[in-house]
Amino acid sequence: MVEMGCRWLNLYCHTCLIYEGRRREVSMVARKDRESTDPHVTTRVLVKDVMNSPVITASPDSKVNELAKMMGDMKIGSIVITDNGQADGNPVGIVTDWDIVSKASIKDEKPSRIKARDIMQQLITIDSEANVTDAARLLRKHNVKRLGVVYKGKLVGVVSSSDVIAVMPELVDVISEKASMFRGEFGRSPTLISGYCDECDEWSDYLAYVDGKFLCDECRTGG
Repeated sequence: MVEMGCRWLNLYCHTCLIYEGRRREVSMVARKDRESTDPHVTTRVLVKDVMNSPVITASPDSKVNELAKMMGDMKIGSIVITDNGQADGNPVGIVTDWDIVSKASIKDEKPSRIKARDIMQQLITIDSEANVTDAARLLRKHNVKRLGVVYKGKLVGVVSSSDVIAVMPELVDVISEKASMFRGEFGRSPTLISGYCDECDEWSDYLAYVDGKFLCDECRTGG
């Protein structure tokens, strides 16, 4: 079913793994290039320095096929849902590329009939002046891939786990669900987790456990 969902999303987005990066290009960090990790590491790199801005928004009544097309056209991986659909509105949730693949594709309805409110998740926020270590810990605490960034109570950007790893690879074990599994912090294994792919050594938010290895989408499908 996930594979079917990926093919459906590809019609709009060309690829399921879309990364936030309109303001800057985020290069993936290979596992072999990162330094030894320390879960207690702190850094002075601030969230505002790595966030993606401006925020792309949509209304709760926006159709899923419209959101998928927006993500593909703008090469982004998420859209913030606000009460009025505008950037100055009150954030009520967020829809990611994976929400579309994992949730919309299993509903027994046409994508044009599924609304953002049906698949959106809660938007966890962090202050723009917080450091990226705090962002990494918040991502892990809430088991999410993206955080809304606020400044004086206003949403000004979005920061993802990939953004954090790109600038501070030593924080990988703070964010990585794969590392958490090995430490026994999960009661059961989630279907998809974040971490480094055992095949290509690149970071992915969508690792799946296949034949004794954690593999990213490309390595699983041979793409």
